[in-house]
Amino acid sequence: MADGFPAVVPVRDSKVPGGPAVCFGAASWGVFIREVTGGRSRP
Repeated sequence: MADGFPAVVPVRDSKVPGGPAVCFGAASWGVFIREVTGGRSRP
């Protein structure tokens, strides 16, 4: 995941840092994170 992109969240495989990124809309990424964490905030 990378910072500095206001409307999208680029994600790539950390084992291949020079590889391609998949971009998710910021709102969609937020929904994904809430679902994965069960609505819990990060420490």
